[in-house]
Amino acid sequence: MDFQRYNRQIILPEIGFEGQQKLNDARVLVIGAGGLGCPILQYLVAAGVGNLGIVDADTVSISNLQRQILYTTDDLNKKKVVVAKERLLAINPNVNIEIFPVNLDTENALDLFGKYDIIVDGSDNFATRYLVNDASVMLNKPFVSGSIFKFEGQVSVFNYQNGPTYRCLYAEPPTAGSVPNCSEIGVIGTLAGIIGTMQAAEVIKMITGAGEVLSAKLLVFDMLSMRSQIIKFKAVAENKAITKLLDYQVICGDFPIENTDTIDKERVEKWLEEEKDFQLIDVRNPHEFERDNIGGINIPLDDLLESIHELDIDKEIVFCCQTGLRSAKAIELLKSVGVEGRFLNLAGGI
Repeated sequence: MDFQRYNRQIILPEIGFEGQQKLNDARVLVIGAGGLGCPILQYLVAAGVGNLGIVDADTVSISNLQRQILYTTDDLNKKKVVVAKERLLAINPNVNIEIFPVNLDTENALDLFGKYDIIVDGSDNFATRYLVNDASVMLNKPFVSGSIFKFEGQVSVFNYQNGPTYRCLYAEPPTAGSVPNCSEIGVIGTLAGIIGTMQAAEVIKMITGAGEVLSAKLLVFDMLSMRSQIIKFKAVAENKAITKLLDYQVICGDFPIENTDTIDKERVEKWLEEEKDFQLIDVRNPHEFERDNIGGINIPLDDLLESIHELDIDKEIVFCCQTGLRSAKAIELLKSVGVEGRFLNLAGGI
């Protein structure tokens, strides 16, 4: 054991040599090497967690650099897990790191989770969160969950020592597109660091036995006011009775809501170039539209029902947003109140 490296935590009575040895022997799998995953991984490696797995299929993009602090401009288009492993080993070469450049899915989740003691969820979508929960329950693995939204974050520990699961707090997944993600609504970069560090702290507490783990408790943190609160919740017995994994992408993934007709960006651009007689409606917020748009008029999704009079129902109407989720929701919303027309959703967004 490298006493000098870990001296500041070994001298803590709650950690000591025994706790440090537990950290060295621990096996932790981190889902996602993004905004939450970066600080999670950095602090676990620095603390001497001896065996880490990282699951992420993404490559580094320039929009990541605002909050994903393991990466630099020179890393653009490189595999995140490859870059992350290199940087983490530079922090602490004494840890074992296994990388999995794949998307977590129902085919690989159980095999991956089976190799590790603790799962840490740093994902950014509900499909993965429910998959992590259900696979963890099936294998009786505890997992640390974190999420961020604009200026607010949440942290909890699920399935720990027979405690509540994620479904005990959020019983059913939201429908596709009903909750915008960070690419749709935005997030402040420092919040990812705060919440990710809290997740790493929960892992260290679970391994060493120090402190009180956030099981059956949800910590909610508001960065704008620097206030936090803890919400307690109870286990629901039937949420432990999970025997198979589901198709989570269909239930709550990035698919158009209901069966909306779609159109691709190239065709829309051609229509604009040819001055085709159609209407293009961008349902993002005004500041998003002003920053970047492909034309048309801006009617934010929240204002759509109050602005139906602005729709030219006699024409084909193409709805667009950043990713195609809010625009699909816009079409569903119009249909739900009986508005009929030739509506198309810009697949994949602008």
